Amino acid sequence: MKLSNVCILLICHLTSFIPFITETTAFNLTLPHQHPDPEAVAEDVKRRVNASLSRRNLLSIQEKDQCQTGNPIDDCWRGDPNWANNLQRLADCAIGFGQGTLGGRGGQIYVVTDSSDHNPANPTPGTLRYAVIQDQPLWIIFSSDMVIKLKHELIFNSYKTIDGRGANVHITGNGCITLQHVTHIIIHNIHVHHCKPSGNTNIASSPTHVGRRGESDGDGISISGSQKIWIDHCSLSYCTDGLIDAILGSTAITISNNHFTHHNEVMLLGHNDKYTLDSGMQVTIAFNHFGVGLVQRMPRCRRGYIHVVNNDFTAWEMYAIGGSASPTINSQGNRYTAPADDNAKEVTKRVDTNEEEWAGWNWRTDEDMLVNGAFFVPSGAGLSEQYSKASSVEPRSARLITELTMNAGVFGDPRDDSGGISNPGFSGDGTGTVTPTTGTQGTGASGGDGDYFGMIFGSGSSLPQPPTSISLIFLSLLIILDLSIITNNGALLSFPLLSLFK
Repeated sequence: MKLSNVCILLICHLTSFIPFITETTAFNLTLPHQHPDPEAVAEDVKRRVNASLSRRNLLSIQEKDQCQTGNPIDDCWRGDPNWANNLQRLADCAIGFGQGTLGGRGGQIYVVTDSSDHNPANPTPGTLRYAVIQDQPLWIIFSSDMVIKLKHELIFNSYKTIDGRGANVHITGNGCITLQHVTHIIIHNIHVHHCKPSGNTNIASSPTHVGRRGESDGDGISISGSQKIWIDHCSLSYCTDGLIDAILGSTAITISNNHFTHHNEVMLLGHNDKYTLDSGMQVTIAFNHFGVGLVQRMPRCRRGYIHVVNNDFTAWEMYAIGGSASPTINSQGNRYTAPADDNAKEVTKRVDTNEEEWAGWNWRTDEDMLVNGAFFVPSGAGLSEQYSKASSVEPRSARLITELTMNAGVFGDPRDDSGGISNPGFSGDGTGTVTPTTGTQGTGASGGDGDYFGMIFGSGSSLPQPPTSISLIFLSLLIILDLSIITNNGALLSFPLLSLFK
């Protein structure tokens, strides 16, 4: 065999494996909307906080009370006295990894007028379920105060905003909010609570698709295989599983200005320790108030890069931040107030891992305020003084946490440490054309409770799996055979397999 023919053979073999190599690289290294430089995103959050606080310092006392809190998200839209006439301005205000989340921006304003949830497979126009499954972008608002008691999971389509400003909106019942394989979702200013498992039924996920749904796990908000998600100013409590869980390759998420209370396992980020796709998970957790009755997982992280910045942790029973499988945890400018229990003073917990393994994990604390004996155990790069010195923007001290988190949760809600603020209200119609809706005010029917969860929707979707080693072995064998041909000057070796090339 001539050398040119050998080269052609080798190139053909390698070319046939380009899709495989690309898939392998993508699986281990990238997700849609994953940021290539997470440290730059963390620095940008600090810059935005510093800029808002600097503006606040320049204002009079009256101006500060009316608008500028130092919280860059709230100051972005609430400083406009006509914000209610431009509801979609909110989409410009996300920070962190969820920055750029569009939600329903550019779409019509859809008004929910009917609180019922009678038929998840064929939702009634005017209901929230009917709105969230539509194919086009929608900015969803509410005609009045309402309690939406779900019969089953509320499955979202992409490019949706739920905007509860101006109404007192509660989502509760069976399944609650499910974001699965979607992008660009904003959930703002709603209560989510008392969510229970349900399923084994048909549920619509678009106007044209109804699929069989296994049992949900009872999360308040379940994020699975989804990107560009922003959850802001919500109040969450009393759910069966997590209040917010993000798993299975979700990334580009910001969880901000929320109020968490009365729950055990608050927030899970990452499917399991072996699910390597979650290495690309990037989540910003900012300006949240972790209030009374919480036990653990604020959050509990597997893999990924988690930026925990300017939150107020008022108590926990076990720990505040936990993790496994070497996540990067960047804790900056938080206030951690430990419980009275002397055995629960540590903020951090490495789950089911010995110190030899976790000593190299990058967990760091920067300008955090540790109260009532709380202590944070850093590791890896977090132990190096050079890290904080190299930081280009000095973080604001946690002494400003009260100002930054004073409005956490749904506007107007009472807080466990204060009376809250007045509801901002609105009188405008937004920027789009209001979609005519019909329906009557009602209460959704209650379904049965479940006890376990299945996350696969009826469309037959399945979890991405790592490539098998068989393909790698076959590729290696082909390369070895080609090299053998070259080194033997074209003389074929006496392997039976080579008879295929004769």
